[in-house]
Amino acid sequence: MRIVATDLTKRYGTGENQVIALHKANLEIQARDFISIVGPSGSGKSTLLHLISGLDYPTEGVVEYDGQNIHQGKDAVLSAFRRRRIGFIFQKFHLIPVLTARENIIMPLLLDHRQVDEGYFKQITQFLGLEHRLTHLPSELSGGQRQRIGIARALAVNPEFIIADEPVSALDVSIQAQILNLLQDLQQNLGLTYMFITHDLAVVKHISDNIIIMYMGSVVEQAPADELFANPLHPYTNGLFSAIPIPKLRGRSKRIIMEGEVSKPDGKPGCKFAPRCPKATEECFSVTPTLRDLGNRHKLACHHQEK
Repeated sequence: MRIVATDLTKRYGTGENQVIALHKANLEIQARDFISIVGPSGSGKSTLLHLISGLDYPTEGVVEYDGQNIHQGKDAVLSAFRRRRIGFIFQKFHLIPVLTARENIIMPLLLDHRQVDEGYFKQITQFLGLEHRLTHLPSELSGGQRQRIGIARALAVNPEFIIADEPVSALDVSIQAQILNLLQDLQQNLGLTYMFITHDLAVVKHISDNIIIMYMGSVVEQAPADELFANPLHPYTNGLFSAIPIPKLRGRSKRIIMEGEVSKPDGKPGCKFAPRCPKATEECFSVTPTLRDLGNRHKLACHHQEK
């Protein structure tokens, strides 16, 4: 499995009211990758998710899945592709309250008029620790158990690609760790590929192969997880790192306060982070930086590239 997104752009509206939700995003996802997309609300994470999964069409750009442009076919073909090859895990569990855990899990199969593979169903529910909860209603289960049902529902279609949109942000910290470990174990046992959407860098530190940092519709930095945590380069990325709490016996880590106004998601040239950046120069306000490869698969969109 290989997914390649090239110059993905999504615009809404026209003229002065035009909003650029995503601007020329490029990424490549290989089989068994765990790629995390990190950024604040409004950074374009969900828009990228919608385009990669075929839930929406790009204004410009192409998404290729094993060499095939997924947006070229008819809606029915795209829908069938999505139902059979992609599993979705959401922040809110979206369970049907009047259905049992089993009925919620197999719902995607029923909607696609597919038979339940009882052997595979038993395998995933046992792995997720749900074998004794299948007759329970969602209201009878804890938050962690309900999220496990959501994961089992995503796995029910036996997908090769899982898109997880803030899957642990609504859970307690202790439960978050359990779910993250579970996702890793599932990847190893089932050979899954993940695209993980989050606003929290600390969550993805130990689970990601690659991390993409987004800000106001643009990819500002991209690197393997170890490289990014060892050598964050973009001023916005450094601000995110400074917000991660690190226990220390003496002293405190210096917090970077990102002051200034947030840019509008319009088509005007310039770096969208410039109004909040301590390194900003006149060039930053007038010329849009391009994402450049600095080596070690580390890419940066900044006029002040220092390595």
